[in-house]
Amino acid sequence: MEWKRRAARTVRWRVGTAVRAVRRAWAGPGPERDLAVQVGKGALAAWVAWAVVGWWLQAPMAFVAPWVAVVLVESTVYRSVAHGLQQLAAIAVGTLVATLVALLLDRTMITMALVLPAVLLLGQWQRLGSQGIYAATGALFVLTGGQVTVASAAARIAEAVFGAVVGVAVNALVRPPVYLRDARAALEDAAREAQEILDAVADGLATGEWDGHAAGEWHERALRLGRLVDRARSAIGWSRESMRGNPRGRHERSPSAHDQAYADGLAVLDSVAVHTAGMTRAAREIAGRGRAAPPTAALTRAYADFLRHTAYAVRLYRQTRFAPGRRDDCSAKRLPEAVGELHRTLDEFRRRLPEAVPDDPDALAAYGTLLAQAHRLADQLVQD
Repeated sequence: MEWKRRAARTVRWRVGTAVRAVRRAWAGPGPERDLAVQVGKGALAAWVAWAVVGWWLQAPMAFVAPWVAVVLVESTVYRSVAHGLQQLAAIAVGTLVATLVALLLDRTMITMALVLPAVLLLGQWQRLGSQGIYAATGALFVLTGGQVTVASAAARIAEAVFGAVVGVAVNALVRPPVYLRDARAALEDAAREAQEILDAVADGLATGEWDGHAAGEWHERALRLGRLVDRARSAIGWSRESMRGNPRGRHERSPSAHDQAYADGLAVLDSVAVHTAGMTRAAREIAGRGRAAPPTAALTRAYADFLRHTAYAVRLYRQTRFAPGRRDDCSAKRLPEAVGELHRTLDEFRRRLPEAVPDDPDALAAYGTLLAQAHRLADQLVQD
């Protein structure tokens, strides 16, 4: 009965995950609470739309209003408005085309055979975006909803408009979503991972206790760092979009302050990820006896010192730019000194490089590229 035990473990794990998510949502701000709020807002929008159109006005196709309202409680206010306009255009076009053809032919099956391919093709129009499918939905509502009249078509479009207004209004006025916290957390995670990778590689190079397996693990972590930077870039995009048309955003922060800080931080972390991936790839090739010549102990120690100072500078940069709450002024003061020390270790590495690999132009070019990347990284760490 092994399958029963596996199923029981899976159920316990899923229940435990759900309970932990509920606890996190209850305990404080976070993704779980944001999701719970959006779910509640969607239910509220549907209830309001139905209360007006279905209960009060007794509209014949009242379900259209709450249906449109609930799907337009989007992840950002801007997306709610943009998708709302696209969806209304798609529904209106599908409804009007189906109504006109149905009135002309007076045959539902023939009308459906002619209209559906046309509105599905129209739904691919780029200006309708992801909402183009609702053109076919609007046509189906007309052709499957009983007698086709101009009045019923106008009622459906009016109900859709009311539902869209309710959905956008609820999303904009009831705790509109802002993703500044997510962007900061993503940048902090990437910076912390970069610091830990650099420290690990520096320790391995300094002690000389590294081989192809260790270098391969470093490179895998460096590639993961690149994915974390991409995640941070996506989070920053969500953060910027969430501020567009958001009344809550005007009270959260100055529109340009965090944008510039996050853009600068993303550029730095991009450089760290590129440098780390290139460095770990070179280490893996050296350990695997690739084309690059094995470095001398003095060169390895000099590069390990650079990596260690880089990790320290990244830690100060993270505390200065991405720490939750107030800016860490102490770290901000120490950062220029740390970058100055980083430049000194780079100079030491540059002096030792030509004599370390005098007879291998390929190795000299590879290490020289890493040196140029390191200089750019050091310069970016002190940019405001």
